[in-house]
Amino acid sequence: MSAPVRLSRFRWWHVDEVLPIEADLFGAEQWSPAMFWNELASGHWYRIATDVDGTVLGYAGLTVQPDEAWVQNIAVRRDAQRRGVGRMLLEELLAEAARHDVRTVLLEVAADNAPAQKLYATYGFEPIGVRRGYYQPSNTDALVMRRVGDPTEDGTDD
Repeated sequence: MSAPVRLSRFRWWHVDEVLPIEADLFGAEQWSPAMFWNELASGHWYRIATDVDGTVLGYAGLTVQPDEAWVQNIAVRRDAQRRGVGRMLLEELLAEAARHDVRTVLLEVAADNAPAQKLYATYGFEPIGVRRGYYQPSNTDALVMRRVGDPTEDGTDD
């Protein structure tokens, strides 16, 4: 990573800052402001990644339940991709799941998003199913991936 990245709590005032990233990355399938507001109001765990100037580089969210956690989203601005921001966000989500002693973490990823699938596989996520036509309006399938393991593991081989 070239410049320092800061992870902090995703707050309501970040919603307007992430919407252009959503639009660019997800087009017609982007989350609406109301969807972000609902996630925050529901108390789900969200983080935002910023550079030293406070520019939003990416964001990620996690829903923690008693026996499992679901990655709701991980998104990184195109000009900040391949700099470790997504990896940092994923590690932060996995650490939060571990703080809750949750061993099973699941996510859905577009079946045609090979780079994201590769990242998740690096952290022990394995495909367990397909949700046909999950992403609308493109009708793209979602690959369901699951990671089961020691909640203290972070997926790296340090």
